[in-house]
Amino acid sequence: MSVHSIHPSKTIAIVGAGFAGLSSARVLSELGHDVVVYEKAPDVGGVWSATRRYPGLKTQNNKGTYALSEMPMPKHYPEWPSGEQVQSYLENYARTFDLMDRVHCDTEVIDAAPTPTGGWDVTTKRTDASVHGDEPVTSTEHVDHLILASGIFSEPFVPAFEGADVFLAAGGQIFPAGDLHSLDQVDGKHAIVVGYGKSACDITVEVSKVASSTTVVARELLWKLPRKIRNIVNYKFIMLTRLGEGLFRYNSVNGVERLLHAADSTIADSMVSSVGSVTTKQLGLKKLGLIPQGSFADIARSTVSLVSEGFFEGIADGTIDVRRETTIVRLLEKDGHPQAELSDGTVIRADVVLAATGWKQNIPFLSPDVLSRFTDANGDYVLHQQIHPVGVSDLSFAGYNSSFFSPLSAETSALWIGSLLGGNHTLPSDDDMRASVAKRLAWMRERTNGNHARGTNIIPFSVHNIDETLTDIGINVSMLTRAKQWLFPVNPSDYRGIVQTLKKRIHG
Repeated sequence: MSVHSIHPSKTIAIVGAGFAGLSSARVLSELGHDVVVYEKAPDVGGVWSATRRYPGLKTQNNKGTYALSEMPMPKHYPEWPSGEQVQSYLENYARTFDLMDRVHCDTEVIDAAPTPTGGWDVTTKRTDASVHGDEPVTSTEHVDHLILASGIFSEPFVPAFEGADVFLAAGGQIFPAGDLHSLDQVDGKHAIVVGYGKSACDITVEVSKVASSTTVVARELLWKLPRKIRNIVNYKFIMLTRLGEGLFRYNSVNGVERLLHAADSTIADSMVSSVGSVTTKQLGLKKLGLIPQGSFADIARSTVSLVSEGFFEGIADGTIDVRRETTIVRLLEKDGHPQAELSDGTVIRADVVLAATGWKQNIPFLSPDVLSRFTDANGDYVLHQQIHPVGVSDLSFAGYNSSFFSPLSAETSALWIGSLLGGNHTLPSDDDMRASVAKRLAWMRERTNGNHARGTNIIPFSVHNIDETLTDIGINVSMLTRAKQWLFPVNPSDYRGIVQTLKKRIHG
C-alpha cells in the first residue's frame, strides 16, 4: 500500500496571503492538497500590501536573500527593493504557480472552530464594498486542516496615551505608522514618531522632508547596522551568513561554533565588538549622543535593524530631533494646539502622533478555549518547531517567527507541514514537545530580557531554525552548500528542489 493511500489529500484553509500564506499554498497544492487562501486585504502581499505600505518602505534584506526558493527577485530590482516591488513580486509568484484562483482577497476569517470529528469550521466575511443585494456577506466552510499564515505583524499596537481624547478634540491625530500612506497626511504639521525600530526610522526620514518638525520619542535606543560597513563591506556578509549567525551563542553549540565560543566566547565577542566600534564611528553616534546602552552584541537581543538612509544625517542637520530614553507621559491641548508632554519634562507641539510601537500577538478568530490549549502561564505560544501548537489537532502556523530569512523560513514551515500531513515524519509525544518548547522559551526569555515576542523572535538564529525544520523532514541542502553558507549569504534558490524531493517521498 502506498504512502499516498494511507495519507490522502486534505482540504486546507490558509489565513493570510503574504510570503507565508502563498508559499504554503504553493507547497501544499504541489503535494496534492486542495488549498484555499483567505486574505482580508484587497491584494496579496501581507505586510507589503498596498493597504499597509508607508512612504520609504524598503526591504531590510538584500533581494538575493529575501525571496522564495523557486523564484528569485527580478534582476532589474534594486538591491533593497521597495514595498511596491515586493508586493509585485508576490503577485507574480502567485500567478506563476497558478495560485490566484485559490486566493480569496477581501475575505476576512472571523471565526475558526475545531469540530468533534476533526478539522475546522472556518467562517469568513467579505470585506469589499462590492458586496450588495442578496449576496451572502458571511459563509462557513469545513476544512481538514487550518494554517495560520497571518504573521506576527498582522495587528499594530498603539499605546493608550493619557489625554488622547483631549488631544483629538484639539485637532490632533494618532494612528499606527503603517497607516501613513501619503506624505500629505503630515505636510506642514508637527509630527512625533514613537519608536526606534526600522519602520520608525524609515518613516521619520520621509516625514521630516515635509513636516514642520519631526521628533522621535524613543523609550530605548537600538543598535543600527549600516548597509555597508566602512561603506565597503555589504552587511549581508556580516549578518546573513552562518558565520555571522554563529557569532551569537545558540542554546547549544557544535562544530565551528564551539570554537567561536570557546574560552567564554573570546573570538566571537572580539569580532562582534570590532563591528560595533566601526559602526559607532561610521554613524557618528558619539557626537550625536546616540550610543545605545549596553554592548553592540545587544543588536541581536530582540531585533536587528539596518540604518535608514538619511536618518542620522537628518539628526545632524537638525531636521530630526531624537529624545532618547523618553516616553509620552500624556497628550493635551495647550494654547489652542494639540501637544505632547514627554517624560523629560518638556511639552512639544504635536499635530500627528505616529506609533511605530510593535504588534499585537493576537489571533482574534480563535476562541479563548482553543488559545488556552497552546498558551503557557507567561502568555507564550507553545509551538513545536514554531509550527505545531501542542495540544491542538489539525492546526499549524506558517512563518510564525521573526527571521532574517522570513520568506525561506516560511517556506520551510510549509514543507514541514506537508511532510507531517504526508506521513514523511511524525510528532514526538505531547509531553516531550511541551518540555522541549518550555526549555526553549525559557532560554529565549533570558536571552532577550523578555523581548521574545511570545516566542516568535528567533533572530539572529534564522538558519538554525531552518536547519532544525528540515532535519525533521530528513531533507536539507548538501554539506557543500552549507559550508559555502559560512562565508556567503544564504541563497534561497539553493533550497528550490526540496518540495519535489518531498513529493517523491510522499507519493512514490
